[in-house]
Amino acid sequence: MSDNQPVNKKDQYNLNKLQKRLRRDVGKAIADFGMIEEGDRIMVCLSGGKDSYTMLEILRNLQQSAPVNFSLVAVNLDQKQPGFPAHILPEYLETLGVEYKIVTEDTYSIVKDKIPEGKTTCSLCSRLRRGILYRTATELGCTKIALGHHRDDILQTLFLNMFYGGKLKGMPPKLMSDDGKHIVIRPLAYCREKDIERFAIAREYPIIPCNLCGSQPNLQRQVIGDMLKDWDKKYPGRIETMFSAMQNVVPSHLNDMSLFDFKGIRHGDAVVDGGDLAFDREDIPLQPAGWQPEEDELAAPVERLKVLEIK
Repeated sequence: MSDNQPVNKKDQYNLNKLQKRLRRDVGKAIADFGMIEEGDRIMVCLSGGKDSYTMLEILRNLQQSAPVNFSLVAVNLDQKQPGFPAHILPEYLETLGVEYKIVTEDTYSIVKDKIPEGKTTCSLCSRLRRGILYRTATELGCTKIALGHHRDDILQTLFLNMFYGGKLKGMPPKLMSDDGKHIVIRPLAYCREKDIERFAIAREYPIIPCNLCGSQPNLQRQVIGDMLKDWDKKYPGRIETMFSAMQNVVPSHLNDMSLFDFKGIRHGDAVVDGGDLAFDREDIPLQPAGWQPEEDELAAPVERLKVLEIK
């Protein structure tokens, strides 16, 4: 909400409640996975999208009460997309008084030159971007790299790997970077995309779209994302249950021989994880047991997230 706009009590109450929920979810993820330690200097990757704006704000908020001291530096990679409003993020970060760095690299031209027209650009763009961000983290003396992927992104990655990669593999909340030199963290790992979108709308962030890949509506990640959103509407609670399943893995009831010694099972051995039981409930509920919608999910739909036009 802009400073010159009157805020009614109900809107302020809902915003405060939403911020507390996001703060709780981020704080829990940080604690569960040991994401932040005393003296950490965290590079917050800021794209100009709703997720990274929200991540920066919640981390700044947590800084004030966290049991450990850590510093933040916001980093944006200007990839020289035609018409990219390069002034938006510096002006926004100046108003916050946040330490920041804008890195300018013309990856747009490289991607357009290497990828044939009509083919998806995300893979090459992502590799180039990662390399630049890793280098920048080293230059800035950062101990952690924070990315703005949320719970829905993690689930999308799980299904992408299952459907197209033949792997049960998601997007980890914390892991070593692929160059082996940096620790990557995802503080929004427990946050729902719809909460982030509501928060971004209320905060009126200056959203900058990615025109490089935004014109590729048939990207498989978008297809998976639409599938999950459809499930969330038809079967409330399903997304939460699927995400919980990623934290409740039973190797003895999968088929990976490197995770469980199937050959070693002998007559007379102890029963493992309930024995040969899969899912034997006859009546499968549409909604998971114990699941309740948040109050704001019962309210009217929110307006669409506004983005800056790049021509």
